[in-house]
Amino acid sequence: MSDFLERLEVFLATRNEPDNVTQLTQDASTREYFRIAWKDSTAIACVYPEPFVAAEQNYLDVTALFQAAELPVAKILDFDEELGVIVQEDLGDTILRQVLETSGDDEKESLIDDAIGLIARIQSATHLAYQTGSVASKLRFDTEKLLWELNFFKEHYFTTLENRPLAPDIDERLTGEFRELANELSTMASVLCHRDFHTANLMLDRRNDLRIIDHQDARIGSPAYDLVSLLLDRITELPTPEWLAKKRVLLLKKRDELGLPIMMEDNFVNEFQLQTVQRCLKAAGTFSFQSANRGKTYFIPFIRPMFRIVLRTLDDLNRFPFLRETLLREVR
Repeated sequence: MSDFLERLEVFLATRNEPDNVTQLTQDASTREYFRIAWKDSTAIACVYPEPFVAAEQNYLDVTALFQAAELPVAKILDFDEELGVIVQEDLGDTILRQVLETSGDDEKESLIDDAIGLIARIQSATHLAYQTGSVASKLRFDTEKLLWELNFFKEHYFTTLENRPLAPDIDERLTGEFRELANELSTMASVLCHRDFHTANLMLDRRNDLRIIDHQDARIGSPAYDLVSLLLDRITELPTPEWLAKKRVLLLKKRDELGLPIMMEDNFVNEFQLQTVQRCLKAAGTFSFQSANRGKTYFIPFIRPMFRIVLRTLDDLNRFPFLRETLLREVR
């Protein structure tokens, strides 16, 4: 029996709940999830690798923030600090990513547009995050964080996955361009971001309403961050520039409807492109790490498309020539 399941069973015994547990699949998480019997119904138990202090626990903090902002997240039903267990509302099993794979074009577009509406609503909670002192308001996509993610890509794609460590001179030149990119994006960090807002972290509940999950890493970032994540995470075919432009305009419209500061479309295009380069390389690093270190090789097919979307974006930007040269060698 795993330590995770053992602690969950102890937790259920202290609550006089039946030992009726089904383990659920997980993605890139170090946590483990279980469906449990709970108060004549079911709930989801998230078991962490170690104990936590509730007042310092990011998931509890950000969930409280999102609920105060009337964002659709699962309710917290109970938790135990020492056992490292959080019990939350059971949203069912319908992941948006799976729905989109079998949906018709009209339904797919409608669901994506609804998700873009949620991005605007998350951004509208920025003031509340600061007002309540949420941990999300104290974390930021600053130069250090953005650069760390880009260097994570370098290490885990070239060294961990491909076993081809970069030569020192190549490494230095890439780092120079990465620093330039990170510095520029850090000046754009102004709104609350989910930080991992993609279709595997959105669910349709039993009423077919969109619900947000895996939001514990929320932080302040660029208005383009979650949109890039939603539209470009885990793709195998590159979306057309026209489709991306349509979705950018929709987010600006949703922001306007919520009374958020007006953003000029031309400025937002540049921001979206810069964020595309950073976020897609960050994703490629995560896919490489998960594939090589945790055996989750189903991530590998998504790496090359990330390179291709970055290359197309670099052509539009006409910047970062050494990164472009490096990625061209990889896709060839």
